Parts: sequence; C-alpha cells; structure tokens
Amino acid sequence: MLNCSKRLWASSLIFCLTYAETGYTAELEISGKIGVEGRYFVNEPLLQSQLDQTQASLVIEPELYWQSDDGSKSFTFKPFYRKDSQDTARSHGDIRELSYVYASDNGWEMRTGIRKEFWGVTEFQHLVDVINQTDTVEDFDGEDKLGQLMINYSGVYDWGILDVFVLPNFRERTFPGVDGRLRAPIIIDEDNVSYESSKEDEHIDLAIRWSHSVGNIDIGTHWFRGTNREPILHLDVGADGQTPALLQYYQQMEQVGLDAQMIAGDTLWKLETIYRNTNTENHWATQAGFEHTLYGVFDSVVDLGLLMEHSWDSRGEGDENEVTTNFQNDLYVGARLAINDAQSSELLMGIGTDLEHNASSFIFEFTRRVGNSIKVSADIRIIQSSESSDLLYGLKEDDHLQLTMDWYF
Repeated sequence: MLNCSKRLWASSLIFCLTYAETGYTAELEISGKIGVEGRYFVNEPLLQSQLDQTQASLVIEPELYWQSDDGSKSFTFKPFYRKDSQDTARSHGDIRELSYVYASDNGWEMRTGIRKEFWGVTEFQHLVDVINQTDTVEDFDGEDKLGQLMINYSGVYDWGILDVFVLPNFRERTFPGVDGRLRAPIIIDEDNVSYESSKEDEHIDLAIRWSHSVGNIDIGTHWFRGTNREPILHLDVGADGQTPALLQYYQQMEQVGLDAQMIAGDTLWKLETIYRNTNTENHWATQAGFEHTLYGVFDSVVDLGLLMEHSWDSRGEGDENEVTTNFQNDLYVGARLAINDAQSSELLMGIGTDLEHNASSFIFEFTRRVGNSIKVSADIRIIQSSESSDLLYGLKEDDHLQLTMDWYF
C-alpha cells in the first residue's frame, strides 16, 4: 500500500509538471476542514476481535488552490488524513486531489493528476460511478472515494459535453481492519491481492462519457474498459496460513451505462443502468426511482421531498461475485426535509428492504451549520439481517449513532 501511494504521488507530480507552464503568478488560496467524529454502537460486537461500543476519530482535509491571472490554468492539492482511536486500518491517509487544469478559450479543458470524478443521479446507489475506487474503510455506504490518477480531456460542444479519460494507475479498495466494526465476519486480507491482468495495478484503463441537457432532461452515457473496482472475494487463509480470510481478485471488465433525470412538475425522475462484461459473466443492473417535492408544507418555508427507488441486479444467489452484490432486488423509500433556515438545516430518512432476503437498513441523517465555519451532523444507522448468506449479516450488531463536527477554514 505504501509503495503504491509513493508511485501515485510521483506519477501525479510528473503529470502535473508535464502540462504546467511557468511564468504565471497568482495568489495561493488555502481552505479545508478539520473534523472530529464519534460513534456509539448500541450492541456488543458480533466478533470478539472487534472494537467495543465507542469509537472516535480526527480528520484533516486541507485544500491548496492556485489559479493564473487569466484564469486558464489552475492547480489543486487536497490531501486527507484520519486518525482513528480503535481501528488501525481506519487510521489512513490519501491524496484526494493533486491536479493541474488547463482551460482553453475554445471550450475545452485538459485535466491531469489525481482527481475525483463523480457520475450518478440516484440517491441510494450509484451504479455508473466507475472512475474512482471506493474508500470502504471510511464508511460502508460507498460514498467516499479514493483519488484516481488520470488524464482527462473535457470538451463542451453544441451536441453535449465529451469527456475522455486515461487512467494509468489502479487503486485497491480499502476495508476495515480486524478491530473494526461495519465489516464482514471474515477479515479481508489486503496484503494478498491478485489480478486478471499481468500488469496488475499498472493496467491502463480507458473511459469515455457523453452528457447533455435537452429541455427538462439531463442524460449521460459512458463506456469503460479496465480493472473492475469491485473485487471478487475468495475464501482462503490469511498470511499466517491458518486464519480464514477473504482474498481479493480484480478482473478486467468492459461496461456501458446510462444515467438520466427528468423534471416533471414537482417530481424528479431518476435512472441509472449498466451492462458489464467480464470473462466469467455478463450482467445488467438498474437503479430507478423518483423524488417528489412538497414545497412550503403546512404554509411554512419547509420543503418535504418524498423518495422511492428500486434496485435490480441480474446476478443471483450462488454468483461468484455475490459477496459484493447487495442490490439484487431492493426497495428504498425515504424523505428529505429542507428547513430552509439560515443554518441550512436538512434531514434525510430512509429505509431499504431486500425483497428476496430478510434484511433491511434504516438511515437518519441530520446536518446543520453553526455560525459561518462549523457544520454539525448526526447519523443513525440500524441494520437488520437474519440470513448468514446476506451481505448485511456481518453488520447486524452494528447499529450506531454517529456525531460529527467539522470546522471549515
């Protein structure tokens, strides 16, 4: 992992310096956040090796930004580090962004270095978000991503926005350690990783995306060929030769996908769908639903959004990749409450139900700004699962409350 990070840092610097030009002066902007986080787990852990009921951590994520006087060139550096009191694997650092951007006068940009590129429109799962690797040790919801080394050409045309990506370095997925909660019952060995490609983590991946807005419809399509960000997990033994462990295997894949959203009155319809091909299987997956907003409920300034989404995946039980397939046939309902006050208070509640297994999960998220530079949040996660074959089974004792306070500077 350390050697990979060194290679990533060095490669990104070379990429940035290759395309950067000297002779331009402008002021360097420094911003970012410092945060503290506390978790309280309601139940005792499923495994004796896992941490008890309390967990605290400190995170720092500064950002350095420079832009030339004419606005055509910019440089961004955004490191990240978390120190966790219990889970040694969660004490980790990453370069979220180290990139140089050149913007031409003709509507195109060249972006090089480490970046984060997000694709997606749905609320509960992002099938099309394929560029960056998931930072699972941060949280199990898949929202946190590792920085990805890339060359990205982005052009704005009358017929839409065209993005071309060359991705020369692969990042392995992170997982909680032996001490961590919110993990599988069997530890994932991060030191024993194999690849389908003989180039392993140095395989060059390619991606193309087209996006466009037509009236009240936003649409995007993509093609990706390279290393699958989702590892296949095989049960074996760990480095000691005795303890059971899940070993990661990263296949090559080709994927095409579509994401779209349409505004119809007070309702926003959302769709993400992909078709993925590997040397062992082909499969379809879809996430679709809507968010209907009730503005000014009870003659107030509060807006209430009602959400519903359904996920479907053609991979069934017994599939080789079942361990990382948690959305085969699931229904999600939720509500988003925007208080529209000076503190930007917002509340999100949702419940997801597996329609084929006895499993469900509940989320409650509340955020509020305090003053001009502090943001506080409270999250509640409740997880229910009674079938050992279900991915959520290892998390069934991990119901918890999470409190976070971030100071932005």
